[in-house]
Amino acid sequence: MTPFMYPDFTPPRPGRRSFLTAALAVGGGALLASALPAGVARAADGPTVADTAAWGARPSSIPVNVLAGVPDKVIVHHTATPNVTDYSQAAAFSLARSMQTYQMDSEGWIDTGQHFTISRGAYVLEGRHNSLSTLRGGAQHVESAHCTAQNTVAIGIENEGTYTTVDPRGEQYAALVDLITYICRQYGLRAYQIYGHRDFNNTECPGDRLYALIPQLRRDVAARIGGDPTGPVWPVLTSGASGETVRTLQYLLVQHGASLTVDGAYGPATQSAVTAFQNLTHAAADGIAGNQTWSQAVAPLADGASGGAVLAVQNQLVAHGIQVGVDGAFGPGTRSAVTAFQTSAGLPADGVVDARTWSRLVA
Repeated sequence: MTPFMYPDFTPPRPGRRSFLTAALAVGGGALLASALPAGVARAADGPTVADTAAWGARPSSIPVNVLAGVPDKVIVHHTATPNVTDYSQAAAFSLARSMQTYQMDSEGWIDTGQHFTISRGAYVLEGRHNSLSTLRGGAQHVESAHCTAQNTVAIGIENEGTYTTVDPRGEQYAALVDLITYICRQYGLRAYQIYGHRDFNNTECPGDRLYALIPQLRRDVAARIGGDPTGPVWPVLTSGASGETVRTLQYLLVQHGASLTVDGAYGPATQSAVTAFQNLTHAAADGIAGNQTWSQAVAPLADGASGGAVLAVQNQLVAHGIQVGVDGAFGPGTRSAVTAFQTSAGLPADGVVDARTWSRLVA
């Protein structure tokens, strides 16, 4: 992963790592929870978080965009910077300032890209302005810049370090569990809605070792908030495939703007549409519909939705033996049918087609 660059789909730029190594060389003492500086607060049921004022953030270049409603997932990253052994508060605050400076001055962003950062010393810091206040409110979130095509629907968490061949420190991982548990409680998310950056974009982030910990991370969060932590599993579709799952993919591509005949045949036109969609979302552009393509293509559906994605759900329900009108409108009948399918599949029967319900429909 390219340090501090989103989307992370290109090789690191020459000189970037040496700049970061110098910028992050700081020292200082540990911060005790009983002696928090101004701007650092402990939520009643959440972790200690240092807000942007505490670590000395610059103002955003323009006001950040606060979105009504809640996100539908959490995405885990690593900073791809050195695994420093300075675990102090001062080092954490310097990291946050360096990230913001790079992202604003070199990338031209309005502010830090991610919502939160966890330092090697397990300090939790607010990233983009207003991320902490909206999280505490539980009804809004901030548009971000941490994952292409997911920045209006996902909370992004950076973990300081490079976790390609080593695991995060135990203290850092514990802080990550604490933070995500709080996020899930505040926004009503389930443990299986935790992902790694590479689930969506063509990147090494969050490193092989941290990515391999995502199932454990889901289990550890589920142990606190309840529920089944099993994440979605997607089929792999290639040229020559056919059937209802291909039709579902085609409906989704049409929903995303593709000009495509929905015929259930994965031919050259569908392969071309998949490749175009992958390029648009910075997924691996190989024309094969796998994890990244499905993860980018699906979005939660509920009462009031309409269009190709709803047609895809309705046709899948019929294919699973559940009677429902196929009209592209998500009304009471579709909600009832979705609930029936979720019950039969052992899923939370809430009538909302989230990623895991989508994955069971197309399995």
